[in-house]
Amino acid sequence: MTSLRQDEPVRPTRRDEVAAAGSELIGGPIGRRALLGAHWLTPVRIVALVALGMFALGMVQKLPCYNGGWFFGATSQYVHACYSDIPHLYSGRGFADGLIPYFDRLPGDMQYLEYPVLTGLFMEVASWMTPHSGAIQDREQIYWLVNAGMLMACAAVIAVCVARTHRRRPWDGLLVALAPAFALTATINWDLLAVALTAAGMLMWSRSRPLAAGVLIGLATAAKLYPVLLLGPLLVLCWRAGAWRAYGRAVLGAVVSWLVVNLPVMIAHDASGFHIREGWAKFYTFSQERPIDFGSVWLLISQRTGNPLEDANLYATLLMLLGCAALALLALYAPRRPRFAQLAFLVVALFILTNKVYSPQYVLWLIPLAALARPRWRDFLIWQACEVMYFLGIWMYLAYTGNGDKHQGLPPEGYQLAIALHLLGTLYLCAVVVRDILLPERDPVRRDGDDDPSGGVLDRRPDVFVLGRAHHAPPRHAVHFEGAPRVRWGVARD
Repeated sequence: MTSLRQDEPVRPTRRDEVAAAGSELIGGPIGRRALLGAHWLTPVRIVALVALGMFALGMVQKLPCYNGGWFFGATSQYVHACYSDIPHLYSGRGFADGLIPYFDRLPGDMQYLEYPVLTGLFMEVASWMTPHSGAIQDREQIYWLVNAGMLMACAAVIAVCVARTHRRRPWDGLLVALAPAFALTATINWDLLAVALTAAGMLMWSRSRPLAAGVLIGLATAAKLYPVLLLGPLLVLCWRAGAWRAYGRAVLGAVVSWLVVNLPVMIAHDASGFHIREGWAKFYTFSQERPIDFGSVWLLISQRTGNPLEDANLYATLLMLLGCAALALLALYAPRRPRFAQLAFLVVALFILTNKVYSPQYVLWLIPLAALARPRWRDFLIWQACEVMYFLGIWMYLAYTGNGDKHQGLPPEGYQLAIALHLLGTLYLCAVVVRDILLPERDPVRRDGDDDPSGGVLDRRPDVFVLGRAHHAPPRHAVHFEGAPRVRWGVARD
């Protein structure tokens, strides 16, 4: 039987109609006789350069705010859709005054920095590289530029990690590099730090290095809460595969690295003994006490019904728990063990869909996971279009509410439509990923002859615990697609 070499890179222009059409801009799909790997400009390097170029374009998009929108005019930063937390929090969280996060009390309503410790350290390091004298506007501009440079490095790490996670599919990294929502939201906040650490953790897991993966996931959780969710999919997948030792090492690495970062800030000591520092706990208490806010399904319901939904915390928690239980059953009942990236995307998407708030930059959490879970340009671009519409919608809505009686911008009904588009776009991509899990022959990764390239120790590993018909039915293989080899599922690796 004729088949492709197992290590031959997948060529998206020969698999994906949208990729083939887009490639016409640079000469068309790659030919059958093309020499691959004969040039220093490898796919991973191309992906990294494109990501840096798109990041730079995102910085250019912020120019109207950099040149005045952040400092003059009540709604100019919203009208130009170039808002960023970074310059505002430089003075608003005490960095301009040399205050130490989590230790020094801040003036105003927010008494302590409301970010996890590793993000707070990132913000503090950037403040060290910012001049401590001069006009405050100039210092805020420089602070944003310093942060942008550091976040640009994170963007390059994300692109490279995604390109290298699936060994035979480096070009899937272009989904991240060219994602419009990535460029638009990259410098709104500091989320790229956690996203980069998470992407690196997934790369380490794909290389069968669970301890290193756990360490990186723990560090990512010290920068943002959502990366800890990845331990849930790993639990179910390792349960089904019987890979308990690898899972234990990953959890150990995550716990130890999280504690190493947090303990020095977390524990305070005084005459009364040891206790949890109030400044460290601010992120968790703030998240718990925060009311329903922009972009969430709860705000949509509240605005449409007039119900303040004071129990939104309870509703969101219950929905999240029920959703996680459903995903666990899906993973255990599926005809073939789902790929790690698929379940990781679904659980983070579930968290976003049920959360009390959806800030525009939260899309960054999903972009690398979506590129690995469903590497098809059509579905990815449909979702991205919805996210770009939401990005524009929230700023126009804030312009509308901030213009006083002028009401220039997007009224509440228009903003509710933007929220609905975001929810529907995310649900659409989730539905496609679930379909790929239930019908593995439709999964683009498995159609090209792979099992779970992001799975590391799980890749091609036989199941030891399965529920339902999958326990008795023979493995369902991907269709024989243009000479691609069949996947030898359920065969132990040498």
